Amino acid sequence: MKHRHGFWRMWGWPIVLGLLTTLGLVSALFSDGGFGDILAWIALGVPVVVCVWFGWLRSHDG
Repeated sequence: MKHRHGFWRMWGWPIVLGLLTTLGLVSALFSDGGFGDILAWIALGVPVVVCVWFGWLRSHDG
């Protein structure tokens, strides 16, 4: 049981970000205005914000 907890602790957020990116790319590919475009912007924007937060902003904090 400990191995399963360790797997999700290490890979949970990368899997979520990958699924969000996939959802955003598919939504951007198949939508033509309206809710699909909004979904694509949000789903593709969240991974970018997370990468900026952990990659650039957090490295300049300390």
